[in-house]
Amino acid sequence: MAAAGAAVFPYILPSGRLFASSGAQLAEHVVFVLFAGGVRQQESVLQRYLDDSQGVPIAGNIMYNMLEGAPPTQKIVYGTNGSLDGNTPIPKIINTTLEKQGTLFKEVHVDTSGHYAGLNGLVSGNYAATQGLKQKPVYPTIFEYARRHMGLSATQTWFVGNTIGNSVPLLNYSTYPDYGAAFGANFIAPQVTFGAGGQKHMANAKVYHPEEELGPMYRMKYFLDSLALSSGKDVPGIKNTDEEKNDLKNFFKEMYNKTASNSIALPPVRDNADLTTIGYACEVLKWFKPTLTVVNLSAVDGCHGNFTGYLKSLHRADHGVAHLWNYIQTQIPEMAGKTAMVIIPEHGRNDVPNPIIDQNLWYAYDHSDDNSKRIFGMMVGPNIPANLQLGDEANPLGHGCDGVLTIAEILGFKNEVLNAGLTHGDAMSMFDRI
Repeated sequence: MAAAGAAVFPYILPSGRLFASSGAQLAEHVVFVLFAGGVRQQESVLQRYLDDSQGVPIAGNIMYNMLEGAPPTQKIVYGTNGSLDGNTPIPKIINTTLEKQGTLFKEVHVDTSGHYAGLNGLVSGNYAATQGLKQKPVYPTIFEYARRHMGLSATQTWFVGNTIGNSVPLLNYSTYPDYGAAFGANFIAPQVTFGAGGQKHMANAKVYHPEEELGPMYRMKYFLDSLALSSGKDVPGIKNTDEEKNDLKNFFKEMYNKTASNSIALPPVRDNADLTTIGYACEVLKWFKPTLTVVNLSAVDGCHGNFTGYLKSLHRADHGVAHLWNYIQTQIPEMAGKTAMVIIPEHGRNDVPNPIIDQNLWYAYDHSDDNSKRIFGMMVGPNIPANLQLGDEANPLGHGCDGVLTIAEILGFKNEVLNAGLTHGDAMSMFDRI
């Protein structure tokens, strides 16, 4: 309970610049979407819909905000309305697809088919294959690289997680010497912090009188400190300035008020957890205008037991990403035209289904074979080539660990990351692959 409670709050860490960034910035802000949960190539970039999964010869594109291609015309189950099928597709949000606006790597290789290893590879650029769950990354994360080499404060780097499970809150900084907690990002799990539990216990938190109630205040402080002390020593690096404290306090108050009034910047359709995460990510961006924001999605992982639900979640992930991009361009003038977005799944899904059948008598899919090591990658924004598609099934191009070096190049510190020599041996910046 203590560990879960600690993960609800953002980690506020100190700023500090050790080395000057050596490269020119291509964009002032980066949003990195971990398009997570295990996305099959067949239903995403290959647009085969039911043709390569259920033996039904119907193809089509259900990610038509991100990708070029016509949607299916039959057996539509991915939209809204209906119990067995959602027969009303969600309308497009953006007129020009992200594929046309940016660069798409259509066939990218990953080394792992596990969620945590895949997410670890996305944020650190190295899988650390021997590392298990419930462990901090052993190699520096993109947050640490950005803060150390750009001199960013913690409120300029955010990890918006969709859960406090599956070790997700551990990914905001590593245990690697010379990086670590002092350069970590704020982590927040909005559905926990602003969900029913957060509303009950924190939205109207008691304010103690500084003179008459010092005793309860110190007892509370001792209790909280005891959860975060080791051998009587302070946890290194977990500090914040008075200005950051006040800014975060005001942000949280505003989010509780907006949650209560149902005015969070949610997508037009907001009927799954990923879309809720996207809405709060928009609020983080609008309030803090971070240099680096990482957003984790995972609803498509329902493919283990329900293929129809997986199609719906994939359609909604596309909807959420489009809303996020559109919100930046239309509602945050300080970031509009100055923000790059990088989108990469953590891994794919199997070629052969498992025995589980859903309400439409369609088979589900796990992730353990070579097909689950096939993903795509995408980037869009200033100084990123538009309408460029690279790689295909016969000629894969790219690696799942490319995100860190790509973001480092966009923000101007790629050489520092390369000199550290801690990313995967096959990782490269997407720009270098072009």
